[in-house]
Amino acid sequence: MPELPDVTVYVERLSALVTGADLVKVRLRSPFLLRTVEPPLAAAQGRRVTAVRRVGKRVVLELDGAGAPLFLVLHLMIAGRLHWKPFGAGIAGKIGLAAFDFSDARGPLGTLTLTEAGTKKRASLHVVAGEAGLAALDRGGLEVLDSTREDFAAALARENHTLKRALTDPRLFSGIGNAYSDEILHRARMSPFKQTAQLGDDEVARLHDAVRDVMREWIERLRAEAADSATRGTLLPEKVTAFRKGMAVHGRYGQPCPVCGTPVQRIEYAENEANHCPRCQTGGKLLADRVLSRLLKDDWPATVEELEELRQGRAEPPPLR
Repeated sequence: MPELPDVTVYVERLSALVTGADLVKVRLRSPFLLRTVEPPLAAAQGRRVTAVRRVGKRVVLELDGAGAPLFLVLHLMIAGRLHWKPFGAGIAGKIGLAAFDFSDARGPLGTLTLTEAGTKKRASLHVVAGEAGLAALDRGGLEVLDSTREDFAAALARENHTLKRALTDPRLFSGIGNAYSDEILHRARMSPFKQTAQLGDDEVARLHDAVRDVMREWIERLRAEAADSATRGTLLPEKVTAFRKGMAVHGRYGQPCPVCGTPVQRIEYAENEANHCPRCQTGGKLLADRVLSRLLKDDWPATVEELEELRQGRAEPPPLR
């Protein structure tokens, strides 16, 4: 799922493309994309784009009007992606969901298309009127890049959860998902399953620094990638993925930690996963997922050293997750 850094760059690039332009027409391939009926989608057509903004992991187009502004709110979910095409471009095959045609004073400008790979169509489009309508879609999480240490600590203290769950809860923190939470916790050298109630002041400070540093670094990286792509004619980021070269642990199961060289471990649960370095983050202890640890019972290696012994002693060790 595109997270804060990816959505920030989408918003910046879209702002440069369509701010001041008129939304001529909205074309839907899938009626299930639209999740609201009032105001009607037709009310957005013919309006001028006054701003593009981010709300959590959503991309928001603000449109002018005689009364309250109108907002088109796009949530890309896991597999939704945006593309900039020549004006009037068709909606792509099975993965195409919608197209938004824009023009300016010079004439036709271009078309924003929305695609979603896979069979589960989770992306959504809301049409809402006024700031109050937009605020109703905001889950209320703290904007971490603008946060003080006190605000960050207060958000952590609202509920007792694992750090992994707390960071990815949109009611607590805005825009952080599965991928960047792994990177943040590795940077902070903290276990994904440590409880927020167990954190000392120094740990809260370290985590706060890690959140802001990781997010800022990846925004800058993705801005540079988008600028490079733009010079080659791709005006919106096309390589939006949760698995990026340069990440420390996310998507790097079995590969060496860039800090200590220990193989990165992975725990799968529900539809998510937690990637971590056992030496940097858990004091050398291997975290077990519920299914595999029940299966292996006493054979489950408890430490990095036991894992290495297991690997040296067996040709095919049990598949650690």
